[in-house]
Amino acid sequence: MSHGSAPASDTATVSMLPPSDAPPRHRWWILAVIGVAQLMVVLDATIVNIALPSAQKDLGFSDGNRQWVVTAYALAFGSLLLLGGRIADLFGRKMTFLVGLVGFAGASALGGAATSFEMLVTARAAQGVFGALLAPAALSLLTVTFTDAKERAKAFGVYGAIAGAGGAIGLLLGGLLTEHLDWRWTLYVNLVFAAVAFVGGALLLKRTTRDRTATLDIPGALLVGGGLFCLVYGFSNAESHDWSSVQTWGYLLAGGILLAAFTWWQTRSTHPLLPLRVLLDRNRGASFVSVLISGAGMFGVFLFLTYYLQQSLGYTPVKTGLAFLPMVAGLMLASTLATTVLIPRIGPKPVVPLGMGLAAAGMVWLTTLDLNSTYTTDVLPPLVIAGLGLGLVMPPAMSLAVAGVGAEDAGVASAAVNTMQQVGGSLGTALLNTLSTTAVTNYLDGRDAKDPMVIAHAGLEGYSTAYWWSGAFFAAGLVISALLYRRGVPAQDPDAAPVIHM
Repeated sequence: MSHGSAPASDTATVSMLPPSDAPPRHRWWILAVIGVAQLMVVLDATIVNIALPSAQKDLGFSDGNRQWVVTAYALAFGSLLLLGGRIADLFGRKMTFLVGLVGFAGASALGGAATSFEMLVTARAAQGVFGALLAPAALSLLTVTFTDAKERAKAFGVYGAIAGAGGAIGLLLGGLLTEHLDWRWTLYVNLVFAAVAFVGGALLLKRTTRDRTATLDIPGALLVGGGLFCLVYGFSNAESHDWSSVQTWGYLLAGGILLAAFTWWQTRSTHPLLPLRVLLDRNRGASFVSVLISGAGMFGVFLFLTYYLQQSLGYTPVKTGLAFLPMVAGLMLASTLATTVLIPRIGPKPVVPLGMGLAAAGMVWLTTLDLNSTYTTDVLPPLVIAGLGLGLVMPPAMSLAVAGVGAEDAGVASAAVNTMQQVGGSLGTALLNTLSTTAVTNYLDGRDAKDPMVIAHAGLEGYSTAYWWSGAFFAAGLVISALLYRRGVPAQDPDAAPVIHM
């Protein structure tokens, strides 16, 4: 609704821009469009998980190769997000957003039509590439659309809830599509999301003028992309090789060296990919670390609880997805409360560590699950507690990570947050999977590996190892966020918020 401030003659002159300090009229519709696009990107981290057994049977790939269907997406996405954020700043957010949507839809169609393992993994990697254009453009569009502090808190509450809940919605939707249609529909469904977001984006988003003076930092993109790839690949290799194998520690060492070189290069480059000024604010730094840790811990819940419910308790894909819904409800409730009530009144210092503590408690509680556990008394309470904890961490951290950033850095700051979540998820999945597999192998050592009960208990051993480590991530997050966040309410100066790209 317009507030009647624009004269009637303005409606005919489409090219006339409103004053840069007036928020866009259709901003809540823009939030809906961005929400659909974000949901599509987040869904894809988990929707394919439930379809994997069917896809594997259909295309006939090995257990060893199975993880690449998940990792190819996360790797391409996480490694290229920073570059995507810069591209959004340089070539205009609207254009980047729309190109990202079209590419993502095309890659999804390719994956759905896959006739071989290689074709499926290529399509997943391509989805990651276009997702890396889409996600930072979406978050920076949100940052420049909502310039009022109160409205921005609400918008980030919605966005954060989608970012957190998308994983669980992916599990449910993946279950429904796999059970009632075919695993290929877990990819084809993106065409629907992309079409809705594209039409909305083309109609509602304003074109921003691009900065023609700046250039892309290609050496920086190669260093950070290579570094992140080596880290995730190294952790993934630990599962198939061993921690002492050069295939594992060699890649991890290379990843560390490349990321150190990237940091050094950012102080030298004329147009750095990630200006270090974006990271150096204490609250922002604390937010980046919080998002990284909760990304790593959150994937632990989704991945291992999915296996537990299906393999230990015999749930169907749909029932598994439904089992996660109370966690999503807790997450959405806590995220709304955190962004609209708690952070504006008491600041992040008490809120984020409390969330970390709740999430850690939920993880530790999950370690008590066994073959006789029931959903209502044993699974539901820790799930809800973990959901409440994540809701207190994710949206406030994502909001504070981009608050007060200059307009020219809005895209790159948004990309850095998304990178932290994806990289946390990739590293967490690779590391927890490796620790879990090792625990299973150790349990089976000297026992009868053909006895179904022994195998079932070995599985439980693997899951509880993953939950303990997940809990340890969140406990570390509690300490780090309590130390790093500044006391008091963050300064909310609406004029300091990025407005329109000049």
